[in-house]
Amino acid sequence: MKLSPLEIKRQQFKKVLRGYDPVEVETFLEMISNEVEDYVREVKELHEKVMESEIQLRDYKNMEKTLQQTLLQAQEASGKSIENSRKEAQLIVQESELKAQQILDKARQDFAHIREEISNMKTRKQNIMSRLKVLLSSEIDLLKALEIDDEALQRDPSFGTGKDHLEVDEILKKL
Repeated sequence: MKLSPLEIKRQQFKKVLRGYDPVEVETFLEMISNEVEDYVREVKELHEKVMESEIQLRDYKNMEKTLQQTLLQAQEASGKSIENSRKEAQLIVQESELKAQQILDKARQDFAHIREEISNMKTRKQNIMSRLKVLLSSEIDLLKALEIDDEALQRDPSFGTGKDHLEVDEILKKL
């Protein structure tokens, strides 16, 4: 399920007794929404750069093709200047190939960088999700411990006289 930053901001939760602090939840959702929005913007910018590089590469390839066609026409039209035209065309083709190779190399580098950024973003996302899972799990364990205390207090009114308090401290330490 893909979430947009706006969906994260608008997420509503039910209010229950002893639930999460609404301000804290809303603040956290706002933080997540802002980070997701930044990541979406960054991916969009990187995608636009790749598209620009591809368009530029296509233009250079078209230029190279046009230059090759011009070379053929010049060879057919001029018998005396064949040798000079050939030398000049070779220089132009070499320069075009060099430029095209440079553009290809840059596009490949940009593409690799974008892939690396996407991978880093995925890793960041997994880290955030893992931390959230651990946080939520510890909160659930704490709630369970509090429920155990409540049940023990209802069963044994003398619960909490000091001896039982030590058990609660040990349970909390384990959490």
